[in-house]
Amino acid sequence: MEEPIEQKKRFNLFHFFIALFIFFLISHFLDSVSTETLAYSEFKNHLKQGDIEEVTIIGERLRGKFKKSSKGKLFFETNQVTPEVAKELDSYGVKFSSRGTSFFDNVLIFILPTLLLIGFWSYVMRKGMKGLGSGGSFMSIGKSKAKIYVQTSTKTTFKDVAGVDEALEELKEVIDFLKNTEKVKSLGGKMPKGILLVGATGTGKTLIAKAVAGEAGVPFFSTNGSEFVEMFVGVGAARVRDLFEQAKKSAPCIIFIDELDALGKTRHSSIIGGNDEKEQTLNQLLVEMDGFDTQGGIIILAATNRPEMIDPALIRAGRFDRQVVVDKPDRKGRKEILAIHSKQIKMDEKIDLDAIAGLTPGFTGADLANLANEATLIATRESASCVTIDHFTRGLERIITGLEKKNRIMNPKEKEIVAHHEIGHALTGYAFNQEDKIHKVSIIPHGIGSMGYTIQRPTEERYVLTKQDLENKIAALLGGRAAEMIMTSELSTGAADDLLKATSIAREMVMRFGMTQELGFVAFEEQGSSLLNPTELIAKNTYSEETAKEIDECVKRLIMHAYLKAYDFLKTHRATLENAAKALQLKERLSEEDLMVFFAELDLK
Repeated sequence: MEEPIEQKKRFNLFHFFIALFIFFLISHFLDSVSTETLAYSEFKNHLKQGDIEEVTIIGERLRGKFKKSSKGKLFFETNQVTPEVAKELDSYGVKFSSRGTSFFDNVLIFILPTLLLIGFWSYVMRKGMKGLGSGGSFMSIGKSKAKIYVQTSTKTTFKDVAGVDEALEELKEVIDFLKNTEKVKSLGGKMPKGILLVGATGTGKTLIAKAVAGEAGVPFFSTNGSEFVEMFVGVGAARVRDLFEQAKKSAPCIIFIDELDALGKTRHSSIIGGNDEKEQTLNQLLVEMDGFDTQGGIIILAATNRPEMIDPALIRAGRFDRQVVVDKPDRKGRKEILAIHSKQIKMDEKIDLDAIAGLTPGFTGADLANLANEATLIATRESASCVTIDHFTRGLERIITGLEKKNRIMNPKEKEIVAHHEIGHALTGYAFNQEDKIHKVSIIPHGIGSMGYTIQRPTEERYVLTKQDLENKIAALLGGRAAEMIMTSELSTGAADDLLKATSIAREMVMRFGMTQELGFVAFEEQGSSLLNPTELIAKNTYSEETAKEIDECVKRLIMHAYLKAYDFLKTHRATLENAAKALQLKERLSEEDLMVFFAELDLK
């Protein structure tokens, strides 16, 4: 890719000054090698001894030539000149002349340092301003840095996106409008000016925007919210104006602003204090969105994972008046995403992508892409001929629990405690929550501080949970602590994370879901802010101290009830608990097939 002509000129001019500076340095060095600097008294001594052949008077300096070299040097110079020097030179028969300061001297003394200082300062400023504009100069500070893509350069299409069918359906309407604007105009309708993609990190918002560009085949201006905000007041507003001017010239087109919250943070003074630059930039965006008509073929797409931070003026009708939620994929969507990411992977024919999708509830598209890559890397390290289900399982363990710590060796007592703890989770999880299958149990240390883990695989997606479901989840979480108490009668630190999760579930049951008779069907905790209506950013607790005490008591009762439920169950099946723990200590890992032998011994009625 060729550099712009102006950039080449600046490049050559800078190097010309560098070369000129080096030339003068070399000249000065060569001159100093053959020239001796004399005190004026030494000059008079040489003059009396007849060693001087000729002298040139230059302002207040004397520069001359010896008749024969002195100390290996042929020339000399001295800085002190008296009015009588001409008479002395004439009396000793020395040829002398006088001249003013030469251009060479002026360049060396005055002009060259000035030019070098200007050149160096320009170079530093250009480097410092490089991020402020497309050309890296003051004249380009207000220029938009949006990248322009067309259909030939944006290869992503809707075929590369899966798991977000509802979002794609809404965006297909936009593509139809850009391809055939008359279709919408015929009935007098208008397309929304702005479409805001909202979703958690990694759900594919940016990927969807690229797919829209690839499908529409129109110019696609892609930028980031943070690129509008700089240290100079007014720069962001100028860039917004420039972006919309470019878009109007290229209509029909799409403007995509990623991380909109960096540009359009709420201006509510009681929440977040802004500065003049950010507010001016946001105000300019609001003005530009009001100042154009979608009939001209300009559609604004934006994405954010923090909708509660967006200023309400941006998401009102007439601006970003359509919000598309890009949610985490369900099991079917995860299977489709895995199919896309596994196209380039040499996989075992026996791999069931649906089973892998069942192991990854809550995973986003980015998480699934990472899982496929981790499985491939594991298979590559082992020089396997293809990627198997075991590689995917180990890749999942790597993501969830961290890197396996092969050098962390537990002593026999620790190993026994951890084995009973994890088997306690497995048995109670299987007994109280049969919708989620126990996939694997391990006592191999992973990550930071994790001494073991139990992986459960849900058989189906569930969106509504009953009070009994939540109590069973708490009991399964406390099954590890219960198993430790039954087998060793000692408390350990291994249940710390389980207690946090159990307490969180119990507190939500009491404060949000109204699942206790003592407090009734009352919610004591506000959710904060709805997804696209940021009225409150901080949850408020609207209850008295007496109620707070009762809440704590209810949480404690829920947890103790679940613990006793797990304790009684494991005590009843102590023999199974002990046998399974011994098998786990021996193998260090137990698969679903291994565990089914012990699950068959449980008396579940």
